[in-house]
Amino acid sequence: MDQARSTISKIFNGEPHCYTRFNLTQNMEGDSSQVEMKLSSDVDEEVGGNGVGGHLNHNSNRNAYVTHKLGRSPRSLCFMAVGTLLIFIIGFLIGYVVYQKKREEPLCKSTVLPFQEPLPHETGAAPLMDWEDVMKFLNEKFSNDKFEAAFRDFSSDAHQAGSPGDESLANRVMDLFSGLGMKTWTDQHFVKVQDPPASGSNKIRFRDQSEERLEGFLSYSGTGTVSGAVLYAHYGQEEDFSTLRDKNIHASGRVVLLRAGRITFAEKVANAAKMNATAVLIYPDPEDFAFADTTQLFGHVHLGSGDPYTPGFPSFNHTQFPPIQSSGLPPIPAQTVPARVATGILRQLGGPAEPEKWGGIHQLGGVDDLVTLEVNNVLTEKKIHNVFGVLEGFVDKDRYVVIGAQRDAWGPGFAKSTVGTSVLVELARAIADMKGRDGFKPRRSIVFASWSAGEYGSVGATEWLEGYLSSLSTKAFTYVDLDGVVSGLNGFKVSGSPLLYSLIENALAKVSTSNQGPSLLSQFGKGSWQTNMLEPLRLDDTAYPFLTFSGIPSVSFRFTSGSSEYPYFGTMQDTREKLNAATSNQVPQLAQAAARFAGHVVLRLVHDRLLRIDVTKYHWIITSQVAKVNAKVNEIRRLCRRLVLVI
Repeated sequence: MDQARSTISKIFNGEPHCYTRFNLTQNMEGDSSQVEMKLSSDVDEEVGGNGVGGHLNHNSNRNAYVTHKLGRSPRSLCFMAVGTLLIFIIGFLIGYVVYQKKREEPLCKSTVLPFQEPLPHETGAAPLMDWEDVMKFLNEKFSNDKFEAAFRDFSSDAHQAGSPGDESLANRVMDLFSGLGMKTWTDQHFVKVQDPPASGSNKIRFRDQSEERLEGFLSYSGTGTVSGAVLYAHYGQEEDFSTLRDKNIHASGRVVLLRAGRITFAEKVANAAKMNATAVLIYPDPEDFAFADTTQLFGHVHLGSGDPYTPGFPSFNHTQFPPIQSSGLPPIPAQTVPARVATGILRQLGGPAEPEKWGGIHQLGGVDDLVTLEVNNVLTEKKIHNVFGVLEGFVDKDRYVVIGAQRDAWGPGFAKSTVGTSVLVELARAIADMKGRDGFKPRRSIVFASWSAGEYGSVGATEWLEGYLSSLSTKAFTYVDLDGVVSGLNGFKVSGSPLLYSLIENALAKVSTSNQGPSLLSQFGKGSWQTNMLEPLRLDDTAYPFLTFSGIPSVSFRFTSGSSEYPYFGTMQDTREKLNAATSNQVPQLAQAAARFAGHVVLRLVHDRLLRIDVTKYHWIITSQVAKVNAKVNEIRRLCRRLVLVI
């Protein structure tokens, strides 16, 4: 140590080798200073023997010198090298000891040796709860009485989007989320929607008969008065118009009369517009809808989702947008008519008979079957609120699954919105209770969402996605939709991303309509759930924009009445009594089953260390679809070669 101390002393106190001088001289004008730095050699050249050495005196207060002295003898360099090597060896030994100690600690359950007692939880993660216990706790939280209470709390005869009734329900949801200890917030949007005229009505006149005033309407329709010959085109599907073209019957300039069902109103109108039709009339045929022939239908015809006047942008207040609108808005008027009006027109139509595969009982319409349609819908701006509550995870709290339900409806909307909202709040209550009382600690967060303006085309959900897309596309990994989850008793349909197929199948195999009954898979799957239960995601499903717009894997499901659809969606007759009749008074039991299915999917995604996302299934489906596209391309190429040879 004495030698090292001596070496350090020599380094700082050895003979001068070089120095740097800082001269502080006053500017000629006397208002500033200059700093001049000179090496020793320069100083020697400049002042020569004029007593520069005298300036090195420390007592001088005119000039400052900083002198660096460095001893470079072989002995001192050797001591420096030895000291540096010694410091390096000591640091290496300390690091090695710490590293070995960390290696002995198990990082997670998979690193525990077979003969050791496994740790009860992952290191640094939330304590693990056995999956069977998770589902046991969840199932214990539901009861018919709780769902009956929720039905009463969230039933309303008038809760159209943006109305006082809709806002009242939003406040109830917010209060419930807050009472469960959730972090809550609202998302406010100012959206443009089309409503029927406040004074007056939409009208229709067939031939020279009396004018009919219509209460139902289709939002986002073209407006104005148009006339044309009626053409009956079945359901308005693309194959229906192809059938007419094969018979040399064209829709150009005609008012097309279509049956409701099979595809959405928006798709029907879009198909007719492509055929250059003048207008579209849609009615509920008695073969498909077993209700009074005076029942009015309500809906929208925007071929898309969200506010069509701010496509791709969120409809926040006072936000300026370019003057554009969605390409999905139809250029022609469209209107729903009750069955009484439509059947009266059909009985009087002339022209050729409809194809046998359509039924062969109607005439398609002749050039003298003129109808005049007047659509007076008005464009209005509405303030809507989405309501959110979050149960935070314990590990990856910034990664979350979103589960949501539509809150608004054209009328009572019991099956459309009340049941879904009730399932949403009961799931929130159950999982919050599991977290607070039963020790359940989800790894990831769960966001519960109550949407508004769903009847206008998932407007509330889409505006939220547009407003926060950059964050949601990276942090939200699944969306579960609860709209219309109970509409029947004898069937079960599910739609979703292929990434979730394995998770869906597992949930179907574990969940039943009753505690002791068969699973949904064995009850409705009939050997192949993908053949008998899986259906494409519908355009009017809230899960649709989550998957297609933001790329978030999504799932939607519902109890159905087998092959027939619940007929009261989009009417003023969607009441508890109608749904009781469709489900044999088992609405609470089916709502419980829907909650268990949704809960199984959600809790699996937030409980397991690894996400239940089946990438291999997605790869297989994409590969098979690409093969179909390539086969079609090759077929077209062969056809082109044949045409070239003929020419």
